[in-house]
Amino acid sequence: MKLEQEIINIVRDVLVLGDRANDFNASTALIGDIPEFDSMSVVAIIAALEEEYGCSFDDDEINADVFQTIGSLTQLVESKLPQ
Repeated sequence: MKLEQEIINIVRDVLVLGDRANDFNASTALIGDIPEFDSMSVVAIIAALEEEYGCSFDDDEINADVFQTIGSLTQLVESKLPQ
């Protein structure tokens, strides 16, 4: 749950959502549901995640499925963290 909240905070900060992100959870839809979420946002969020967690994402890992929900984005980040 801690990682999920960190991801929510990154999305909130990158998209400048403020209080609108207070009720976000794993099932919160991203693509198509948040007007601020566009292709430039994807790049900015990936960069913020790479900086925060010291990992890198290959181009083939970044697709629409990853950005369907907060939960799917969290799963991608989780897969990059040391076990």
